[in-house]
Amino acid sequence: MAKGKVGKTVESLGDYLKEQRTASSLSLRQLADQAGVSNPYLSQIERGLRKPSADVLQQIAKALRISAEQLYVRAGILDPDDGVGGSVELAVLNDTGLTERQKQSLLDVYASFIASNAAHAESDKGDYQAEETESDGGHGNDAADSADHAPSTTPTAKEG
Repeated sequence: MAKGKVGKTVESLGDYLKEQRTASSLSLRQLADQAGVSNPYLSQIERGLRKPSADVLQQIAKALRISAEQLYVRAGILDPDDGVGGSVELAVLNDTGLTERQKQSLLDVYASFIASNAAHAESDKGDYQAEETESDGGHGNDAADSADHAPSTTPTAKEG
């Protein structure tokens, strides 16, 4: 049965949605009507066979009277460690002037920038530690170390 599943996050999203729906004493058909989605589509989401868009999640959240952000986290759209409150992701997801495809493209680009910056920061950290070890030479020469890492004070040619 797991072969046809879209992914683990979607499966847990479906389980969570079903749990919220039953806690609200709503049938699948009632929730589908209130959220403005088809009954079969909602059923597929609950069973983990479909990954809904951010807009559909927002409609479902509104119908269930729960936070859309919770559903975004469950669906893997938002990272819970990103400080969901004022995140770039939420701004993109809530922008009604963008299509779903545009929203996803922006989120993908943003995520790649974050990942790239994190990789560069980690690489720079490793380079700095290596330079520190090499310049010290094991002799504790702090003055040489600070000179190696001080900003360049080379004068620039003046225009005039």
